[in-house]
Amino acid sequence: MMPASHTTQSRRPRMSGRALSKFVALLMCACAPLALSSCIVKSGRGEQSRSLNVEVTCPVSPDTSVNGQIRIGYQQIPNGDLVVKDADMLSKCMPNAKITWTQFSSGADVVRAFGSGSLDLGLYGSAPAAKSLSAPLNLDVNVVWIQDVIGGAESLAVRDPAIKTIDQLRGKKIGVPFGSTSHLSLMSALEKAGLTKDVTVINLEPSAILGAWQGGQIDAAWIWEPTLSELTTSGHIIMTAEDTANAGSPTFDLEGARGAFVRDNPAAMKMWTVAQNWAVDLIKNHRDDAVGRIAGQLGVDAAQVRTQLDGYIYLTAKEQAEPKWFGGGLATDLRNTATFLLNQGEVDAVSSPQTYVNAVYGTSIREVAQP
Repeated sequence: MMPASHTTQSRRPRMSGRALSKFVALLMCACAPLALSSCIVKSGRGEQSRSLNVEVTCPVSPDTSVNGQIRIGYQQIPNGDLVVKDADMLSKCMPNAKITWTQFSSGADVVRAFGSGSLDLGLYGSAPAAKSLSAPLNLDVNVVWIQDVIGGAESLAVRDPAIKTIDQLRGKKIGVPFGSTSHLSLMSALEKAGLTKDVTVINLEPSAILGAWQGGQIDAAWIWEPTLSELTTSGHIIMTAEDTANAGSPTFDLEGARGAFVRDNPAAMKMWTVAQNWAVDLIKNHRDDAVGRIAGQLGVDAAQVRTQLDGYIYLTAKEQAEPKWFGGGLATDLRNTATFLLNQGEVDAVSSPQTYVNAVYGTSIREVAQP
């Protein structure tokens, strides 16, 4: 059965964005740690490498002062997180800490876990990040790293070979995970094309999109890898997140962290950032190694990973410390995203500009960026 959909012809869908936000808030209360299994995909397979039998060491002196548990949420997205996980780098850099990894299916699930206090660090898109900092959620979370800037890796795929432009989707059904960066890109593109009242947008998790596509229940989908590659075996891409970014709506995969965890664990945050910076260097300068590790974690062949990596931009700590990102620009992007979500009915209100400034935690990035 298809999930409830909303047709943009009406401002009163079955579950509006605002109602969805409130529903998420209720879920946060209900999704306590013991019940978190309903919000996640599965527990990560420890930190054991699935791919390479290549021993690596922490790129800096390990910090033995860091102890206790660090709970990390990851997604099946080809970026530094999977490289760090595969190499067991966090345990190498913080040998006295207990590192646990849990796989999530979407940024919305990560936000729920932050709301329930069940997660310390987790990967989510810029849309869920902005939503978590805005009403009604107003969570105490920080953005601590840009995992990637999204380009062609999130795109609008269509089934009908005759459809070449977004204008030709009038009257069609489009699948997308609500509250995701893909949702933001899709709605931005529809708004620019003047189609917001002329298409049906259906809320589908990534795992459900392929089945809906194959069953003919949707005509198009805006989604990320690896689902995107599966869709293009029988369809084609007509627009990418790079296109919407160039039109003024950039999207990112970010790392969020509980505010209390960041405040209480500056040493852990620095070592976590060291590990992520090492992973980005591997992706940029030692791609064969990075591809092997990511392919092992995703369970796909190396050629597919190489294609996927080309759809993202990866930034080192030095690059992220620049004014465009953690030097001030990212906070502005988050507030602009929240404003867009407000116009779409996905949040109740945009927080003060200072809220988004305070949420961007760049201390560890600046420390690691120092030569």
